[in-house]
Amino acid sequence: MRGMFARFGLGVIISAPLTFVAPAPQPGVVIRPDSAHFSKVLNGHTEVVTYRGRRAIKLVPSPETAGKDEDMLAILDGKELKDGTIDVDVAGAPRPGMPPDSRGFIGIAFRTGEQGEWSEVFYLRPTNGRSDDQLRRNHSVQYVSHPSFTWHRLRTEAPGVYESNVDLQPTVWTPMRIVVLGTTARLYVNGAKQPTLIVNDLKHGDGAGRVGLWAHVETDAYFGAMTITPK
Repeated sequence: MRGMFARFGLGVIISAPLTFVAPAPQPGVVIRPDSAHFSKVLNGHTEVVTYRGRRAIKLVPSPETAGKDEDMLAILDGKELKDGTIDVDVAGAPRPGMPPDSRGFIGIAFRTGEQGEWSEVFYLRPTNGRSDDQLRRNHSVQYVSHPSFTWHRLRTEAPGVYESNVDLQPTVWTPMRIVVLGTTARLYVNGAKQPTLIVNDLKHGDGAGRVGLWAHVETDAYFGAMTITPK
């Protein structure tokens, strides 16, 4: 045997078959509420609580955000994610005393800047999921890309493309799965095998970034354990 070849009789050389070994998949990182660390929290702070029988991270808005149209963002202190999967259960509802048009916006930011200066976001509007108004139902989940592509801009420029319908209930634990690859991201809700929303043109391209917990300041927002699995 010499190298990858063996010589038999009359100078005949037979090549040994090549075996392809696929790279082992990277293990998922589980982030539990009691051990989660954040590099930065914008417009609020985090608390670890028990909510509907589960340990959870609660996003609490800063007092100065009262009456403002602002978002909270808690950026996880960990490795950046480019391509991969994010699994988490969330529960959201409008906080007591909020305006009637509050929807309980809650979701996950990904490929986020170190300081939260930009991010891609998938979020839920829990009070829309079972509305008697079909148009509201069609706005149950949303993609936005901060700072430039707000929900209002995307809805105006491309109606129905960056939002979709799904069954949701306020205050109920709801599984979210986000799968990111290149400039495409898919959102799966409630364990569905088919995505609820597909975005094929992520506005910040295919660069890496942080993962964060995201909610509107009018939302009572809870996040369970999260699993991040790089691709």
